[in-house]
Amino acid sequence: MASPGPAAAQGGDRPGEFDFYVLSLSWSPTYCATTGQRRGDERQCGAGKAHGFVVHGLWPQYERGFPSDCRVTGRTPTRAQVHAMLDLMPSPGLVRHEWRKHGTCSGLDPQSYFALARKAARSVAIPEAFQSARDDRSTSPADVERAFIAANPRLRPSMIAVGCSGRMLSEVRICMTKDLAFRPCAEVDRRACRADRLEAPAPRGR
Repeated sequence: MASPGPAAAQGGDRPGEFDFYVLSLSWSPTYCATTGQRRGDERQCGAGKAHGFVVHGLWPQYERGFPSDCRVTGRTPTRAQVHAMLDLMPSPGLVRHEWRKHGTCSGLDPQSYFALARKAARSVAIPEAFQSARDDRSTSPADVERAFIAANPRLRPSMIAVGCSGRMLSEVRICMTKDLAFRPCAEVDRRACRADRLEAPAPRGR
């Protein structure tokens, strides 16, 4: 999965110099029904793969824009570090891509960055409706947002943005401080999906 940030990056990006994080949770069935199918992505979308929300990435952000592809030396994820993330990010290519584009700007080494991404993911409760989805469903960005807020009492509408790919649910972006507390993010919120209705395909491996 590609990982565009909420806005164009600013120049002069330096590792560790950013304002907050965005945790992006991708709705895997949409990826598999579109991009994954075209790519023949068996690892994430093959028979028996019933992923729901997966970690797309943990993205350092500025209040406006985001850093990208920061220059670091001697910091490449090992094969073991990549493999250890596959339960959350079910594609080695995605794990490596996210490190190159976003992790390098975190100011952390790969092990610490991936550990932080795991901690961020664990701090967000996935709504029950999306944990047990068995059928395709019609929903709306507002309904998805409300479900996440209900499951995470500290979350507010200004801290979350629902993304779409055409008329399909694609991801949920949640803004966090560097200490992983939920926080507002006006620019990310402004770029949320504006569709009235969305289709959320069910995981196919169940």
